[in-house]
Amino acid sequence: MRKKILVTGANGQLGQSIAKFVSTYKDLEFTFVTQEKLEFDPLENIDAFFQDKVFDVVVNCAAYTAVDKAETEYELANLVNHLAVKRIAEICKAKDMSLIHISTDYVFNGKNYRPYVETDLTEPLNVYGVTKLKGEQAIQEINPNGVIIRTGWVYSEFGNNFVKTMLRLGKERDCLSIIFDQVGTPTYASDLAKAVMVIVIAESSMLNESNQATCIYHYSNEGVTSWYDFAQTIFDLANINCQVDAIETKDYPVPAKRPYYSLLNKDKIKQTYGVKIPYWEKSLSVFVKEFLAP
Repeated sequence: MRKKILVTGANGQLGQSIAKFVSTYKDLEFTFVTQEKLEFDPLENIDAFFQDKVFDVVVNCAAYTAVDKAETEYELANLVNHLAVKRIAEICKAKDMSLIHISTDYVFNGKNYRPYVETDLTEPLNVYGVTKLKGEQAIQEINPNGVIIRTGWVYSEFGNNFVKTMLRLGKERDCLSIIFDQVGTPTYASDLAKAVMVIVIAESSMLNESNQATCIYHYSNEGVTSWYDFAQTIFDLANINCQVDAIETKDYPVPAKRPYYSLLNKDKIKQTYGVKIPYWEKSLSVFVKEFLAP
């Protein structure tokens, strides 16, 4: 019998990226649900959705990701990133379904001096990070069979993201000012999707051995860059002639504070699942070539 996989947040970057690869997994039966099909408000909608449904694995890609808007929309961000996650975790626990939940590097304060490991102290700087951390903590308290994957700087051909914005603005303007004192690693959503699928198809005992705490893993592409160098690389790969001026974070005020340092240590996911992680520039080159192809 084919394993049944549910993917929430199907219209997001990761959800749509996972959908690109479903045809390669003949032994899996996928169900993709968008926000319209599975509304979280009120929370009882989640109970109703799962009432007559059982899946082997639930991949929760649904999230409130408008970082700056979250500063004034706490209740909505908390509903999606915390309360709904808690309810899904409770249902997964009750129905013995594995849960793979996507979280963020924004649970950290960005003051580290080395890539963050999964056990480092969390201290989010903004509402988005606070609500995502609450979601993580709810899962860990309920402890369903499964994992939490933290990631950051995600881009893809879907939705709004930094790479697509730079490709558009680079053609519209002669010069752009980009922050250079925030560093991290870009994550191509297709690479993340492949890593998620490695975990999905793993044996149940690999997901989380019985009576052990829900595991946390970090994933991004390899390497390190700043937003400034990221933008410059995008323009170089796309042959866009746009001058990039480096500015400090203080010169580009936004409602939500961002961590200055967002590097994630990926040793744990590589050692546990044998995940191969491409270097960020290589993945970006593949993306730009395919995205701009006629």
